[in-house]
Amino acid sequence: MKVTTSLSADRQALAITMGDPCGIGPEIIVKSFAQDPQATRGAFVVGDVGVLRRAVHALHGASRWPVIELENAAEALSVPPRCIPVLQVIPAMSVLPWGQVCAEAGKAAGDCVFWAVRAALKADVSAVVTAPLHKEALSAAGPPYDRYPGHTELLQAEAADFIQKPVAEVPVRMMLANQELRTVLVSIHVSLRQAIEAVTLPNVMETIGITHEALRATLGRSPRIAVAGLNPHAGEGGLFGREEIEIISPAVALARAQGVNVQGPIAPDTVFMRARRTSAHEGEFDVVIAMYHDQGLIPVKYMGVEHGVNVTLGLPLVRTSPDHGTAFDIAGQGIADASSMLEAIRMARALVAHRA
Repeated sequence: MKVTTSLSADRQALAITMGDPCGIGPEIIVKSFAQDPQATRGAFVVGDVGVLRRAVHALHGASRWPVIELENAAEALSVPPRCIPVLQVIPAMSVLPWGQVCAEAGKAAGDCVFWAVRAALKADVSAVVTAPLHKEALSAAGPPYDRYPGHTELLQAEAADFIQKPVAEVPVRMMLANQELRTVLVSIHVSLRQAIEAVTLPNVMETIGITHEALRATLGRSPRIAVAGLNPHAGEGGLFGREEIEIISPAVALARAQGVNVQGPIAPDTVFMRARRTSAHEGEFDVVIAMYHDQGLIPVKYMGVEHGVNVTLGLPLVRTSPDHGTAFDIAGQGIADASSMLEAIRMARALVAHRA
């Protein structure tokens, strides 16, 4: 069934991309609408009606949660409760097997992200929340999808194209956050060898600057930033590497001279404990800048992926996502936890409010 109600142009819906249709994305989206109708009010799914109906059937039975096909994004604001609003932005899909890498699924997931980010850049939607896509499936889809290691790089390229600038002039960073810890990464989806090579004075400086500006807007004050070292014990005075002496320390000093509240380099095996916020410990820092992907993500994910949210900093739009992947091993079983997706939706709404 379709909704065709006309709405005021000054109101905007929140777009949720369906993710890889062979993974848990559609399931956790449906669960999010069911578990928190208030958070998902005015949100809609960018994807395929059939994929969402299959997810509804796997979880609740199709009769309990009707999928409503929208004519446009604005109609999501008037959808009745206990419905899943979907905007069909891709050709109707065939039924694909759960839990398998599939080029058709990768292309569909990629097309949904392309549509959503372009809509957000044109201010047709308030924000974008992306369900997990599978990087191997995205690559299998071929050009242009195989150019992007993940969501972040795709979003960066689209933003650069929209504002007609080279990609290098639209620097973005990945921040992973939960209720206890925030981390921002100097490099994202590259090999460990490439990640070490990416620890340069300009990259570290740029990461500090992006983090400072983004969190200052969110917190309403200058954030307390900690910068992790690259090497064990932050190099131990040069015994275990000189990156701290020659790159990270100078970057921190330059940032401090510009008025940024930043400390480092701090030993990476202790800095996350010092920054963690608990009922018994306020946390010495608001965010930790990590030198590479796993250094920053392991501490956050160890605390529980069900509460983690991925936020892309530096974009001219709000984008969040759950802190986990497609979970092919449990896809279609109806047991996937939607907590991280719900946190991503709530975070997106909070960031939109801060921007306003």
